[in-house]
Amino acid sequence: MFIVDETTKEYRFGDNGPKYLMQGPRMNFAVVQFMPGSDFAAHYHEVMEENFYILEGTVDIYVDSVKHTLVKGQFIHIEPGEVHYIVNTSAAPVKMTACLAPYRPSDKIEVDRG
Repeated sequence: MFIVDETTKEYRFGDNGPKYLMQGPRMNFAVVQFMPGSDFAAHYHEVMEENFYILEGTVDIYVDSVKHTLVKGQFIHIEPGEVHYIVNTSAAPVKMTACLAPYRPSDKIEVDRG
């Protein structure tokens, strides 16, 4: 058992990107913030499934080239092998949680958005 205080962690890219509260051994969990115009490279995972829950704002998540616009209170589950791309096209920050399992530190394959 352990407890993590989010305020002791930092977003990967200063004011945006993932803020990992746990990485492994069986899953990872992060709070993710995207400022207006921010995106995350298109990629897929061979083993990990990925889940996002929107806490604040509106975000576009493309899964296998299909656009899904999610808002506060919505959840999306992405299966291994599904190419996903995330972008904040709104004028406000987006905050969401992200969970990947089973955790594999090298299970991210970046691809062209097509």
